[in-house]
Amino acid sequence: MGAAAPAQHCGPVRVAASGTVDSGPAQAGLVMSELTDFEHGITAVDTHYVRPQLDASHLIRHAGRAAFVDTGTTLSVPYLLAALEARGVAREAVDWVFLTHIHLDHAGGAGALLEALPNARAVVHPRGAAHLVDPTILIAATRQVYGDALYERLYGEIRPIPTERLVITRDGTELALAGRVFRFLHTPGHALHHHVIHDPLADAVFSGDTFGIAYRELDVAGRPFLMPTTTPTQFDAVQLHASIDRVLALRPAAVFLTHYSRVTDIVRLGVELHAALDAYVGFAESHAADPDPVAGIVADMTAWAWNELDARGHRADEATRQALLADDIRLNADGLVAWLARRKS
Repeated sequence: MGAAAPAQHCGPVRVAASGTVDSGPAQAGLVMSELTDFEHGITAVDTHYVRPQLDASHLIRHAGRAAFVDTGTTLSVPYLLAALEARGVAREAVDWVFLTHIHLDHAGGAGALLEALPNARAVVHPRGAAHLVDPTILIAATRQVYGDALYERLYGEIRPIPTERLVITRDGTELALAGRVFRFLHTPGHALHHHVIHDPLADAVFSGDTFGIAYRELDVAGRPFLMPTTTPTQFDAVQLHASIDRVLALRPAAVFLTHYSRVTDIVRLGVELHAALDAYVGFAESHAADPDPVAGIVADMTAWAWNELDARGHRADEATRQALLADDIRLNADGLVAWLARRKS
């Protein structure tokens, strides 16, 4: 996804989803971490990326062993380690760090986290593996998008991962956590290095950015507002439609989004995501010949989002909506323009 302007953390968060929420360990000297517990040993950990309730790592506990799905940034790692302590999990008991893709809000902390977890291995799409072993190009590309000052504030130092601590998936790879099987399905569209993780025991999918972003501050009566993410540089509309359908074909009871955590009523959300993606493509194509296509796409996407929120009965004022959505809308527009350019080449 794209990042909004950084904000100061506002204290303990109560996530608007079914689950038991607390603010993590209370012992002196530990980092506080907001946790939301769900059934089947799944806990959402707020990574404190940009603002509360924007970016989640999910801790999975099963039969005395544990795994993380996505990590946030290097600056998020203390919150993940605090979550382990809060839930009574030894660092040595973590076997896996499942990475949905290698964008830094999802995988930037993987190297630093593995340094603290002696038995864990990171699981990554084959297109992302080399960038975790040598993150130089990934860092440079992210600095280009965000600028040096904002990069440092958001991401910190990106630590490389030794090759022997990586597991590279094929489409359909299955890995077990103390006998609990997880299946990895390649899902391009947001990024070529993206896979989702099917957890049959929980009847759930960990979707990274494939199944959109839920801005939980904009939930109405428990109904989330989801937007597809089309940020640069590998967005492809046809691929993303197909990947959304691949998630829907699993018929999960729940999808765990990195942005942000558990959603249900998956069939309806899938219909809404497809419709939103079609709308995005329409905005892009209608402004393809403009001198400044980004400006036109931003205007159309903003009007669309505001209309959707109004239709749901959301009463947030203009300033609140802009603060939550404006920067991501701009990054989505940039990704759509990059996609248009690739189609011409």
